[in-house]
Amino acid sequence: MALNRRTFLGASAAATGALSAPYVLAEGRGKPRVLVIGGGAGGATAARYIAKDSEGAVDVTLVEPSRTYFSCFFSNLYLGGLKTIDDIGHTYGTLAADHGINVVHDWAVGVDGTAKTVRLAGGAVLPYDKLILAPGIDFVDGSVPGWDVSAQNKMPHAYKAGSQSELLKAQIAAMPEGGIYAMVAPPNPYRCPPGPYERVSMVAHVLKASNSTAKIIIADPKPKFSKMALFEEGWANHYPGMIDWIGEDFGGGIVSVDPDRMVLTIDGEETKVDACNVIPAMKAGRIAELAGVTEGNWAPVNAADMSSKVDPNIYVLGDACQQGDMPKSGFSANSQAKVCANAVRGTLTGSRVFPAKYANTCWSLIAENDGVKVGATYEPTEEKIARVDGFISQTGETIDIRKATFEESESWYDAITADMFS
Repeated sequence: MALNRRTFLGASAAATGALSAPYVLAEGRGKPRVLVIGGGAGGATAARYIAKDSEGAVDVTLVEPSRTYFSCFFSNLYLGGLKTIDDIGHTYGTLAADHGINVVHDWAVGVDGTAKTVRLAGGAVLPYDKLILAPGIDFVDGSVPGWDVSAQNKMPHAYKAGSQSELLKAQIAAMPEGGIYAMVAPPNPYRCPPGPYERVSMVAHVLKASNSTAKIIIADPKPKFSKMALFEEGWANHYPGMIDWIGEDFGGGIVSVDPDRMVLTIDGEETKVDACNVIPAMKAGRIAELAGVTEGNWAPVNAADMSSKVDPNIYVLGDACQQGDMPKSGFSANSQAKVCANAVRGTLTGSRVFPAKYANTCWSLIAENDGVKVGATYEPTEEKIARVDGFISQTGETIDIRKATFEESESWYDAITADMFS
């Protein structure tokens, strides 16, 4: 089924449901309070749906430090010159003006689960009845020897879109003729499994036009990656001889970097590089750890409603959660947010709660008008969100099919950003 705004929004509705028991407020209290931390595909969607569907019966506050949200999805197309930075930037004004959401631009720096309060960097303390955490990712210290966040201006990660994306784009443009672009790919699990390889494709797209003798090296700790056959076919067709993928079997996981010397070392062999994109191992955004809802690097949740397995008054969405079979993607976060919003609203107001249904699709662009995709539907079980069925693009597809897949991805982008912000 081709996606457009109508079919995307309609896919989130469930057919049947049951009335939940309403949340009982303390005597003398006003409206129930929902506090959402993080304004991305999970947080913005959850805040909008709770505010919109409760019709003012729930007080919703969204805490997000950035005044402009730059989507990681489609940020690779910005690197490839197919989108501008403004194309992937979105603001929160409509959420406040049209939906009555209290949008606070600040950092959440502490959670008191007993008192049900969140402390902000600016000093404010915000109370909640239900807390939704959608903080995205942070990076695991020391996962790439020689690199930490203090080196991100020399060797950008660009896995939080915005200024990092602009920096990496500028470094690619400044490469000398015949120079080397290197990527250190992350280990599983991480945000957007096909993302690093779409990025390589988009960098190759730029270099093919402006620096055709340049080379790309990928140091990868994994033996394989998402859509591997599709990417390798596309690289051979569009960028022959330009891209060298060094996987686990060839030392791709034995890597260190020296940002001052701009050197990448793979299995003991040093290579001087001109641009180096280091994507470290990932973990849940820091506030999830501060809230005490993480186990290891991620926050485990209940599949039926995205509630934390540690604290029933906290919910965790998107990249930060450990939920089962769904990949960490913008589509997944948006899908999870709708389930969570319905459950939270039902708990607080007694409104109808629909059975949880989840879906995901990840599109990737290999070259202009050469798009591929992978996706699945999911359902909750006692143990996890479990995959039901799925699909993936096939090698050898026609130009028309690939172009239609890319156009479908553009329609989805318009739909999901409208679903988040309008």
